[in-house]
Amino acid sequence: MTVDQLRALLKAQPFQPFTVHLADGRHVFVHHPEYTVIAPSGRTAIIYQPNDEFNIVDLLLVTDLEVKPSVATQPNNP
Repeated sequence: MTVDQLRALLKAQPFQPFTVHLADGRHVFVHHPEYTVIAPSGRTAIIYQPNDEFNIVDLLLVTDLEVKPSVATQPNNP
């Protein structure tokens, strides 16, 4: 995973919330692009939660960025 991939998801229009998966099995949900701050070096990110908790993530340890389609974009199943 590269910092450019993370930035692309944060700048996507319309924004879709996504999950950051880490090498140690943890995962961090990104609710809104304004809740994420990427260090100038691109090595770490701080991801805030709506309750002001936050995670400091080493971006070299990110294994996957998971975007699930929103309910509005899923096709109707008859």
